[in-house]
Amino acid sequence: MLNEIFIQTEDQRAILETVRQFVDNEVRPRAAELDAQKDPEDGFSWEIIEAAHAIGIRTMTLSEKYGGLGTDSLTTSMVVEELAKGDLGISVVMAQTLKLAQIMEKALNEDQKSRVLPAFAEDPRGCLAIGITEPDNASNYFLPYPSSFRTTAEKTEGGWIVNGMKHFISNGNRSSFYLLFVQTKKGVGLSEGSTCFLLERGREGFSIGRVHDKMGERLANNAELVFQDCFIPDENVVGEVHKGFQTLSEFFPQSNAYAGASVLGVAEACYSKAEEWAKIRVQGGKPLIEHDGIRAQLAEMRMLIDASRSYIHRACYLADNQDQGWDKTLGALPKAMASQAAWKIATWTLEIHGGHGYMKEFGVAKLLRDAACFLHSDGVNRTLFLKAANFMYDVPDYNNN
Repeated sequence: MLNEIFIQTEDQRAILETVRQFVDNEVRPRAAELDAQKDPEDGFSWEIIEAAHAIGIRTMTLSEKYGGLGTDSLTTSMVVEELAKGDLGISVVMAQTLKLAQIMEKALNEDQKSRVLPAFAEDPRGCLAIGITEPDNASNYFLPYPSSFRTTAEKTEGGWIVNGMKHFISNGNRSSFYLLFVQTKKGVGLSEGSTCFLLERGREGFSIGRVHDKMGERLANNAELVFQDCFIPDENVVGEVHKGFQTLSEFFPQSNAYAGASVLGVAEACYSKAEEWAKIRVQGGKPLIEHDGIRAQLAEMRMLIDASRSYIHRACYLADNQDQGWDKTLGALPKAMASQAAWKIATWTLEIHGGHGYMKEFGVAKLLRDAACFLHSDGVNRTLFLKAANFMYDVPDYNNN
């Protein structure tokens, strides 16, 4: 397997072998049927989440104090990639949950952690989500545009009254706890006037809106979060009031790389399918793999996968060891590189399969739909390139992120 050359420790090998068995036993047998469900909510499987809980995947980024393994960002990215080889949606459900559990243990205060982390760890269906994206505020929060969130909070005695809506939220309709970013100071941009809140499911005034009907990544649900005079107490403020984006900047450096790891798993699934087909499909009197052009194309796929993985692993390692050379472009570029590589590999896989690739039963169509997701998800690539360029050339960043 291509991932083997990057594994550094026996612990990582053992974890990844467990994840591979989980993918083979729980994900692959269900993925195609779940992907084909007409209602987007029916693509989600609690059975898969519960199976992930049973073998410790769901909580592995928590410290041993809370029943986890304390996996670092590099190991977590390997797990996320391995999950995506079975299905992108399952990888995204787990990546969001693993990432936010990791962040919550660092960003929440002791009282907040005592209220959230034990309950999350013990719940076999526990998922986590983060509410940032709105219809009017999506990738622009990555860039130096002094826009404000439309979701606002007004101060009241003992807390805040929240009104507005978030959309496209991964795990939005499935999570038990959320990190929610809203505007708490009027007349200023996101970086100066937004606050991060801890939000529990079931709070009065908070409801789930539409579950989005997506082209791909259908085993993960994305949904609207709707707030109508929702009271959130002061004790649920994460970090400082009006300084929510400092929380993002301080605790989210590996988020982009996890997204890259998810789509990289799709690229690997495409590569494996293309290689297998090239060995058995005969054209021009010989297997496709004996044609120079096809063989060279497979080599280029391999190069793109290996290079993208190296970039992702570098970003994850340095996110945890920032004194050894972290730079802010690593919070933007690895996902962009991996998603572009995955899209190219997916389209090549379709071409190598010819007409067969266009038929749903061969599975290439699903991979193509999944690969398209991360050209936009976790930041539109063109926006991320500009974000990185602004870091490189010291362009002021109003969002300080």
